[in-house]
Amino acid sequence: MAVKSKISQLLLRLGEKTLQLADVFKSSFLSVGTVALFAADGARETFTRGFEFKEFGYQCYKVGVKTLPLITVTGAIMGLVLTIQSRPVLINFGAVSMLPGMVTVSLLREMGPVITALICAGKVGSGMGAELGSMRVTEQIDAMEVSSTNQMRFLVVPSVLAATLMLPILVLYADLWGILGSWIGTNIKGDVTFALFFSQAFGIVEFIDFMPAFIKTFFFGAVIGLVGTYQGYSAGRGTESVGIAANKAVVVASLWVIVVDVIAVQITDMMTS
Repeated sequence: MAVKSKISQLLLRLGEKTLQLADVFKSSFLSVGTVALFAADGARETFTRGFEFKEFGYQCYKVGVKTLPLITVTGAIMGLVLTIQSRPVLINFGAVSMLPGMVTVSLLREMGPVITALICAGKVGSGMGAELGSMRVTEQIDAMEVSSTNQMRFLVVPSVLAATLMLPILVLYADLWGILGSWIGTNIKGDVTFALFFSQAFGIVEFIDFMPAFIKTFFFGAVIGLVGTYQGYSAGRGTESVGIAANKAVVVASLWVIVVDVIAVQITDMMTS
């Protein structure tokens, strides 16, 4: 009897775990479908009349100009640290002259786009989620709906397009400061002119090192804008929903940036092999 009782309890727990797992998969599929419909509505409103150019310009200012100080510091430190960490290894192999080129390729291909996108996911994504979440809590979005204002066209489309177009520019800006930081790191224990460093840095850079990485930054920006606006737009009614929306925007956007990066790397690898 004791054995049968233990088996019954085990089967009961197994059934509960199975139901919980099924609920997780169900909610995940529903979330993906909801986001897909949200993105489809935004894409449709992008190509309709009455585009909000003024709001788009303001969002570009928020996403681009207001993020420049953070990107400046991040890019410079990124290049500086990468140079300092890589120098001893290259010295052991007698290839210290390859340091500028190695750092530049690393920045252009992976470090610059991904680190900048993750920084923007934290700053821009959370800002969008908190802003739209607070508008949802204070019923401003409901008021826009009552007054026959197209919320998607005014709130979502300009933010997503601004993130999509500004992130590539921010990545190029971060790459520039990363190269300057690398030059500073090279001169900490050496004496290399900027002209010589520039020649060594871009002497081995090829088209395939820059263009695929630059193209994927558009997708990074679109993901950050879409996730940030969706989390804020679909926030709950309580005041704590603003913090939840901002937190979800950062976590989900960062995760999708990594997923998109993995897919882009695989596509690039297939193109070059």
